[in-house]
Order: sequence, then C-alpha cells, then structure tokens
Amino acid sequence: MRIIIGGAGRVGIALAKSLANDKYDLVVIDNDSRAVATAQGLDCLVIHGSITSRQKLLEAGIANAEVFVAATPSDEANLIACAMAEHAYVAEGGKGVLSSICRLRDSNYIDEFRNGNLTKWANVDHVVNPLRGAIGRLNAGLRSTDLEEVVNFEDDAYVLEFDIAPTARNLVARPLGEVKEDFVHGLPNIVGVKREGQKSFIPTDESILEIGDRIAVAVVGLDNFNPALITFGHEVTSFPEHPKVVIVGATQNGTKMAEDWLNHEAHVTVLERDLNLANELSGSSIGGHPNLEVIHGDHLDREVLAEISIEKFDVALSALSDDHANIAAVLLLSDLGVPHTGLMLNDADLVKVTQRMGISFAVDRHRVAVSNILTHIYQSTSGHFSLLAEIPNVVGITLKVTEKAKFAGKQVRDANFPDWLRPAFIKRQNLSGSWSSLEPRPDELLLENDRVVVFCLREKVSEAQKRFKV
Repeated sequence: MRIIIGGAGRVGIALAKSLANDKYDLVVIDNDSRAVATAQGLDCLVIHGSITSRQKLLEAGIANAEVFVAATPSDEANLIACAMAEHAYVAEGGKGVLSSICRLRDSNYIDEFRNGNLTKWANVDHVVNPLRGAIGRLNAGLRSTDLEEVVNFEDDAYVLEFDIAPTARNLVARPLGEVKEDFVHGLPNIVGVKREGQKSFIPTDESILEIGDRIAVAVVGLDNFNPALITFGHEVTSFPEHPKVVIVGATQNGTKMAEDWLNHEAHVTVLERDLNLANELSGSSIGGHPNLEVIHGDHLDREVLAEISIEKFDVALSALSDDHANIAAVLLLSDLGVPHTGLMLNDADLVKVTQRMGISFAVDRHRVAVSNILTHIYQSTSGHFSLLAEIPNVVGITLKVTEKAKFAGKQVRDANFPDWLRPAFIKRQNLSGSWSSLEPRPDELLLENDRVVVFCLREKVSEAQKRFKV
C-alpha cells in the first residue's frame, strides 16, 4: 500500500515513523527544507515541494496511492491538497479509491465536514481534529495521581499507563494466574507491560510482574481509576465529585475545556485578560451555564487571584497559545494552592519536563493527532486505533464481531483468544443507538455487531484482523 503524507512537521514525521514499522510504501512531501532534511532519515521517499502542487503529487505517485494524508499546520493548504490529490488520482487513471485524511483545526471547517460539505467540495473522506481527544485525556488524567498517560477509547472506556509501585509486593515474583486467585472481584485487566531494558509484551497467566514495570490497565468508568492504582501500590488522593476548575484563557481550547468540565458537573471559572475574548465566551452557547463564571482579568495579577479565592480551587488549566506561557500559568496557580494542574502541549518534549516540575498531567496534542490519523488509515479495523505512549509497540484496535466470526454468540472464555491478543473492552449498541463499554469478563457474551477493543503487538495486527474475519 502506498501512503502519501503531506507535511513533514511533528505530526507527519511521527506518523511516518509509526507506519514504517508496517512496511508501507511511504512518501512524504514538504516545502520546508529543514523538515525535508529531518524526513530523509526515515525509510521513505521524501519530496521537497508544496502539497498543493499537482506536479509534486505526480512525483509522489498519487495514481498508485491508496491513502493521502494532509497534515500540515494550515487548514486551507490541507483542504486544497485533498481536492488536488483526488483530481490528480482520477486524471492519472488511479484504480480503486483514494482515501483522503485531512487535519483541521478551525471549528467552522469541522462543522462543514459534519454537514457533508467538505466531502463534496474537497473530496475529504476523514477529518482529524485532535482537540476533543486531547481534552478528554487531560481531564480524565487529572482525576487520579501517579498516572503517566490516559488513553480514552470513548464510551467511558480508558486505558491507564503507570508503574507498579514498591508496595505492591504481593503482585510480583509469581505467575499472574496465581495472583488472580487472590482477587475475588478480579485483578484489573493488564493489556500491556514494558520492563526496563526489555521489549514490551502482552501478559499471560504465566507472566511474572516486577516492581517498576510500566503497565497499561483497561478500566470502564472514571470511578475505577483510583482502585486500579491502589491495587498496584499507589497512594491516591480523593477527587471531588463536583470540582472547582479554573481555566486561564477564553481561547477555543479554553472554551472546549470548560465545556467538557461543565458536562462532568464541575464549577468552572475562566480567566481572560482580553475583554473581547471574555465577552465572546460569555455570549457563547455555554456562556449562560449556571456553573460557569467568566472573569476579565490578568491571571498573573495576584489581587485578581485572591479575589476569586484561588486556593479553594481543585484544578487549574491553561489554554494560552504558547506552551511556555501555559507552563508558567499553572506553576503559579500550583504555588498558590491548587492541587491538580494540567496542560495541553504542542511540544512533545515538554510533556516529560512538566512532570518533573510537579505539574499533575500533560497531554501531547500531536500524539493524539497521530493516533486519530492511524485510526482512519487502519479503517478496516472498524474503530479506534491507538498507540500506547509509554509501552512501545503495543497497540489497541477495535474489531467488529460479525456472523463470520466463530465466537459470535459465545462467552469470552470460549472465544479461544490467543495469549498474544488481550481483550480490553466490549462495545455494545443499545436500542437508542448509543454505545456502552463492558468489561470482557469470562462469562460475558460476544454478540454479533459488538465491537471488541483488543491489544496486541504491532506485528500481530493483521493476525488479529483475520481472527475477526476482517
């Protein structure tokens, strides 16, 4: 399969590195000579030029491509490139269908896509806007201590990544099958393990865990975050049912953050030094929410912070456009007594730095974008595709239970899943059309049209698909 990636920025390079493991025929196009120089270290064809140039698309072999990804920072360039790629594909006699994936930031364009217009105007098949997913990860990750990463699989399904603490000695040095016998209600579902100096692996009943192992645990519901952490030796602090949240910046990001917290019954205060932005949020669809307060003031002004009694807030977030300004803002609020602080960052290298600073949780937006793009590239998996941040080479994919699958109608214990394939969640649609997540307990039935989220090593993805008759 030939995949053409338009844009060799952080997202494009990370995407190319991820796909290189699957031996695709990759082509990267970018008009920035520095980005091109970086991309040349990858095992792919690199072309210097604009992604909106028909000639460059022809050089990239657009007629033989199956997927075109427009991943530059410019929404307009990405839209034009998708339209140009489709036209060039047809004009050059491309056989089959070209799938176009467009990275967009502007909410107006997102609405146009949802209304079906971008498919008509620009031949865009899939749109990637990582903001929603990043906010979901951030707001979930702030609810518990000691989490390295939270991956949201939607419908109340999460995968938590953290280390086994030294106090969890009852769980180590013996086979997992034996450990499970100690838990009346079941040991939390471990779907991946990474040990220092060794390759990641999918645990089996014969696997033996060690103190310090980085593990990925699948849980259903926010209320199960802390029990999972406690099981593996972590001390946790309680998180209020209706937290007080302060957000610095009434930007698009800040507005979306506020909306998500309001949906989870939080009390939200937004600080904005720009009067126009503050008024815009106040007049928006959520501006009249009884749990939202918008304050025009400088977040660096300690008198303003004293007036709102900043020390009584549970969570502090910053939604400014600059990573360093965001870090400075939440560090100040932390110093003034806010116990939980969070950030969405554009620079992946800063995520680890902020953890060492004492900031509770940070999310790399670019990694969320890559995961979303991979979901669409692996569209035959009929659902969410996600890389684990802290456990390399372990991925989660969503597969549909069809009538062709031998285990349709059977209990999980009778599905005969191999040791290298770990079920994490069962997604089931109810009569109203909404989806819910179930734990894959041994006695749970696998019904036709269910979606099963499974974890395996990257090289086993095709085998996993075959088992589900994809």
